[in-house]
Amino acid sequence: MTPSSPIQLSLPVHLPDDETFNSYHPAGNQQLIESLRLAAAGQGERITYLWGAGKSGRTHLLHATCALASDAGLKTFYLPLGIHASMSPAILEGLEQLDLICLDDIDQISRHPVWEEALFDLYNRVHENRNSRIVVSASAPAKQTDFLLPDLVSRLSWGIHYQLHPLSDSAKLAALQNRAKVRGLELPEDVGRFLLTRLARDLRTLFEVLDRLDKASMVAQRKLTIPFVKKILHL
Repeated sequence: MTPSSPIQLSLPVHLPDDETFNSYHPAGNQQLIESLRLAAAGQGERITYLWGAGKSGRTHLLHATCALASDAGLKTFYLPLGIHASMSPAILEGLEQLDLICLDDIDQISRHPVWEEALFDLYNRVHENRNSRIVVSASAPAKQTDFLLPDLVSRLSWGIHYQLHPLSDSAKLAALQNRAKVRGLELPEDVGRFLLTRLARDLRTLFEVLDRLDKASMVAQRKLTIPFVKKILHL
């Protein structure tokens, strides 16, 4: 793809409507969120690397960043590299033409030389194109990843780096209640605490369960109570 080629992509990837900054609880990550908001407005740092444990909310934040940028009229692209096996590295060609590129789970392509080279080249092109910004996520700092290409590790050290700090249980409860509110659902505190004590405490699992409860509540025309939750989740 030449630099002047239009970007035409057909991918099994979509941005969830409910994964926005409004539905994200920022506890301990306010500086990161402010930086991502700036990137979504075409401002601030041009290269952002964020890392954190699996299911810590990295994907949510990349979705939110792309969604906000799209709402502002910017040309954006989101790609979860966990599905790289079903794609060609050529998909990264020409992305520097866009205003914002969000690449999720970049460490999933480590030890895949052709993919590493493609990401290295993209970083160089973004660096040369002063109008483009890139946000990437990984499970570890760049120097602690398993990339084989030393020059790629060097490029990944460019820009600004943030660690996504895990939320406390009280912050997770607030995040659950905030997400429920965005969906028009009331999550009583006792029900939220019950979920935290009976389920895996990563946000992805908690949010998936909340989505399930939301649908069940709508079908049954019931408010969320502990007995109702026990019945739906077979607890």
